[in-house]
Amino acid sequence: MSQAAERLRLIAGHLDRQAAAIRASPTSAQALISSPSPRLRYSLDNDLLTPEQRLFYEENGFLLIKNLVSEEDINRFRKEFERICRQEVKVPGLVVMRDVAIAKSEFVADQKAVSKIQDYQEDPELFRYCSLPQILKYVSCFTGPNIMAMHTMLINKPPDAGKKTSRHPMHQDLHYFPFRPCDRIVCSWTAMERVNRQNGCLVVLPGTHKGSLLEHDYPEWEGGVNKMYHGVRDYDQEHPRVHLEMETGDTVFFHPLLIHGSGMNQTDGFRKAISCHYASSDCYYIDVQGTTQENISKEVIDIAQRRFGTEVSFQDSWAFRGRLVQGERISM
Repeated sequence: MSQAAERLRLIAGHLDRQAAAIRASPTSAQALISSPSPRLRYSLDNDLLTPEQRLFYEENGFLLIKNLVSEEDINRFRKEFERICRQEVKVPGLVVMRDVAIAKSEFVADQKAVSKIQDYQEDPELFRYCSLPQILKYVSCFTGPNIMAMHTMLINKPPDAGKKTSRHPMHQDLHYFPFRPCDRIVCSWTAMERVNRQNGCLVVLPGTHKGSLLEHDYPEWEGGVNKMYHGVRDYDQEHPRVHLEMETGDTVFFHPLLIHGSGMNQTDGFRKAISCHYASSDCYYIDVQGTTQENISKEVIDIAQRRFGTEVSFQDSWAFRGRLVQGERISM
């Protein structure tokens, strides 16, 4: 094994996977390291990522950075989430999602469990996550210097009630986004506690970011599925999988076409993570009519109309949420 390939193997060594799950070419690694100006599609020239890290993302569509967010910040995000669950703070535009099968919440007795909150951009404490310098310096390697925070979530995967509703079907995040180009979009996903296979860690299909956006819909699962949890209709079930087991503060960055999901939470506790999808402010909106995204577009428009009493376009629903977090706002 070459020295470059061995370094790449060490980068991926902490992952629980079959050897075939991570695809990388030692020859490509050597060429990348020796090239003064490598041409890579999925990351931009920068002084932060090593050549091996860039090649790893290029080949696999994700990159895990250990211990990136401090325990102090994680605790602050956790306390703010608890305040929201107890309704001690009202956040404009916040979407609170509940598990359809759980009767008891973590912080409020006898209410359905809060499984996720979305669009926390108007909560200054939680939105601090999206502006953390150590997060943005990695994000800029994929988006460039002008960065919009587009989609914010805090996931609170509940213990499964026996109906398997705590699963998240395999999907591509780009299904939800009417903006392009997809290579200038990246998600940061940070574990707020130890995440493993028992409590439903992320599962990714390495290399699937090189494919196209596939058709999504609600999976036909026994036990049902939560609202807006669309899944890929058809993908290679035999494709090697990587289970991303992470410690508190570990952060994974991944491409919006990467097929991923998560399993059931088979523990007694709630599994928490905080995330943000970023896009270059150079990105532009597209018309999704007649595409595989038409179903999610209609669902979002229907929900917005029920909530606000007025029709909002799919593109505008995202434009309202976007916030500039670094550089200049160019076109979004």
